[in-house]
Amino acid sequence: MPAAEHERTSAIRLFLSLPSCRIEREELSPREVRTWGGMKGLALPVLLERVSSETDPLGPENPLVFAAGLLNGLAFSGVCRYGVYARSPLTGAYGESEAGGYFGPALRAQGVDALVVEGVSERPVYLWVENGTVAVRDAEDLWGLGTKAALEKLQERHGRITAALIGPAGERCVRYACIVNDLRHANGRCGLGAVMGSKRIKAVVCPAPKPETPVDREMLRKCHDLFKDWQENPLASGLREFGTPGGVVGLNTLGILPTRNFRSGTFEAATEIGGQVYNERFLQDRGSCFACSIRCKRVTGGGRYDADPTFGGPEYETVASFGSLCGIEKLDAVVKAHERCNDLGLDTISAGMTIAWLMECVEEGVLSPSEAGVCGFGDEEGMLRLLSRIAAREGIGDLLAEGSKRASERLGGESGSFVLTVKGQELPMHDPRGKVGVALGYACAAGGADHMQFAHDTLFVNPEGFPLKSVACLGVLDPMDPLAFDPAKIVADAYLWSFWSALNHLGGCFFVFAPRSHFPIQALPDLVRAGTGWDTSLWELLKIGERGITATRLLNLRLGFSDEDDMLPPRLFDPLPEGALAGKTISREAFLQARTLLYGIMGWDERGVPLPGKVEELGLSRWALGHEKPERTRMS
Repeated sequence: MPAAEHERTSAIRLFLSLPSCRIEREELSPREVRTWGGMKGLALPVLLERVSSETDPLGPENPLVFAAGLLNGLAFSGVCRYGVYARSPLTGAYGESEAGGYFGPALRAQGVDALVVEGVSERPVYLWVENGTVAVRDAEDLWGLGTKAALEKLQERHGRITAALIGPAGERCVRYACIVNDLRHANGRCGLGAVMGSKRIKAVVCPAPKPETPVDREMLRKCHDLFKDWQENPLASGLREFGTPGGVVGLNTLGILPTRNFRSGTFEAATEIGGQVYNERFLQDRGSCFACSIRCKRVTGGGRYDADPTFGGPEYETVASFGSLCGIEKLDAVVKAHERCNDLGLDTISAGMTIAWLMECVEEGVLSPSEAGVCGFGDEEGMLRLLSRIAAREGIGDLLAEGSKRASERLGGESGSFVLTVKGQELPMHDPRGKVGVALGYACAAGGADHMQFAHDTLFVNPEGFPLKSVACLGVLDPMDPLAFDPAKIVADAYLWSFWSALNHLGGCFFVFAPRSHFPIQALPDLVRAGTGWDTSLWELLKIGERGITATRLLNLRLGFSDEDDMLPPRLFDPLPEGALAGKTISREAFLQARTLLYGIMGWDERGVPLPGKVEELGLSRWALGHEKPERTRMS
């Protein structure tokens, strides 16, 4: 293969120190760029050097990192994702949260691959990123506003922009506050909006992005040719038609739609909150992320609560967390809850789970309706009121703003048995009792319960199906029994974990690339070549992904986490009471055996500590336990 005209040989990290506003510029070497890629690869070396068990997640010493994906800005579907990273105020562990939209490509278009913010501002500010540097600007008039009003003011000042903002929830350090870019795309998990609020940063703003020039135009053209028939793939075309909410009815049929705080996997009103009703009653348009042709994003509005379409529309996680999980039978309240969370800056998963926990407390007599502000499952008016009270830390909202785990510890009594978290982070809307590989993803995710660690078991049931055939190049050859912890599946999970992590470093979206969507995995090195000029391989990319996973493991060990934290909430070991999987559960013994096997495949010991050989192979020995943190050289 002829060499590309040139290669991408460096990346830029900017360090902003508050309140002094001092800016330092670090240029990563070609070796570092190729070793780490983008997104969490740009954040992890910073966190490994600066974060310890003594670091207060809401204190000035906790660095907040915004990092673009390696391929951000490339005019190709599904490579627009970026991430935000810090020590999580919700869990105390490594915190990561990714989003699509336009912000990541905009950051890179301004010559900045990562922005690291250290310290705390003395007053509210926003950050303006342009031409390879960052300016600190006054945000007194933005503080206290919802994200919509704040974005409108920023647009009046700067014209065509993209902005990552916090709402009142982040300002008040709600532990699961999110960061919302352009009102429609959320860095939802781990409470990183609270970290941003603790630094008194209202927004990070960039000029609107334009596509970057590819290094290898011919290779990019070939990649477009590989993807052009995506609408013939039902997995991809279904995302255009129904978006992620299309999964509601299917999961209910399988008996694993989280219902009434995971007390059941079957919801009697599933069709009323499913994709068909969603499209018929609320869908106004199909939105997109930067340069993406699938357009899976929903734009919804109207209904009984007159929801505002400016905020886009709820994804599956939001539909389930404010629908079946809370026993809410109508989409009107769900669509309004989405709008309210995006304006206030609340993670919809943790917010829905925490409210569902409170509803169960009411159902079981731990709190009265008057004390809780909600009348148990199904109270849509109470649910909507609670969102505003959480963001304001008002009354019961101040307790709920701490997340369900801390709230139960304060409330006491039987309330602790209703909590469903891993490492303190609330479960996403996938019941692993019907796809047990997801249980391993929940347990072992460094940031707490996370359904995006690797592809779900149910994708790989059909031996002739596209998903299974698409992962043969990873060495995953056998169909999966969603209910079994057999060794072949654990091996496959480990491989898929590294693959999905690699996709994360690149800024890739799971809804464009196989196995969940259409672009072939074996062509991913060609796409990387188009964007960087690297003559790379799938093996090298998988090693980048594995490096990221093991680095987060080393960081969590430093923060005091261990294998004991890689555990599921007790309710998931109880059998499902009804539906297609009535009586099915997760065997605690089988789960622990599978976890130990996964550790071993990843090169970790039986307690989940990376072994010296694996640490050396991945170039992480400088950050292993017992080693001094290295000094870094930065250029002013």
